[in-house]
Amino acid sequence: MNASTSLLSVENLTMQFGGLRAIEDLSMTARAGEVTSVIGPNGAGKTTFFNCLTGFYKPTEGAITLGHPRHGTLRLDAMKNVDVARIGQVVRTFQNIRLFPRMTVLENLLIAQHNVLQDASRFSIAGALNARSFRRANDKAIDNALTWLERLSVRDMANKPAGDMPYGVQRRVEIARAMCAGPILLCLDEPAAGLNPRESAELTTLLTSLAREQGIGILLIEHDMSVVMKVSDHIVVLNHGKKIAEGLPSNIKVNPEVISAYLGEDDETSSHDEASQEKSAHA
Repeated sequence: MNASTSLLSVENLTMQFGGLRAIEDLSMTARAGEVTSVIGPNGAGKTTFFNCLTGFYKPTEGAITLGHPRHGTLRLDAMKNVDVARIGQVVRTFQNIRLFPRMTVLENLLIAQHNVLQDASRFSIAGALNARSFRRANDKAIDNALTWLERLSVRDMANKPAGDMPYGVQRRVEIARAMCAGPILLCLDEPAAGLNPRESAELTTLLTSLAREQGIGILLIEHDMSVVMKVSDHIVVLNHGKKIAEGLPSNIKVNPEVISAYLGEDDETSSHDEASQEKSAHA
């Protein structure tokens, strides 16, 4: 896919839990080769949006359309979450690190490529043990994993348990694992959380280069505004489930409604995110 071509289109997206509208009439686009950030106070609906996009939730209304270079137009909102990842090549990381701590870093990256290995084994034990195609696929998966570990400067950690790595390294391993899955759209939920200033600066450089060099779209949820303003090509701002602004970083940071949304957030509001709102709505 060519850089800066239309990749994702969200039209009139609404997600309702009982009487609560966690997302209301959201429309936005994201382009290949660019970083699009989705920001807003806690409880704004950012994670709910990611859950709709990746098939964990089925939207109440609206459409999520992906322009796939091989499969054409895909309606992600009508697909199962496994198909969003497998067919749509939409890959996600979460706020909390979800590596397998007792497995090595390399093994964590091989798990991300299990679909390729399953296909090569033809879903049989005999195929996995004997098939030449499986052995080739396994070798290729290892090479792919090592390439991404090298790209993210953590190759020397390949054979160490993932849970023993420093927090910042684990974040890099998560991104390397996501890239092993061959995404055309990479959704990152708070990747700078817990990072020190040096690590945050390195993350900014990394995300920009991934978008430009790989030609993928990156959707970013992030509270660290220094990261957001440096890395973003386009920003969408949510508040109480509604889009209140979008545009270039230079415009967003001086937008009065955006400033009000952040500065007007009191302690009680900031202690509740959309996950807790959804839980209360289901109760």
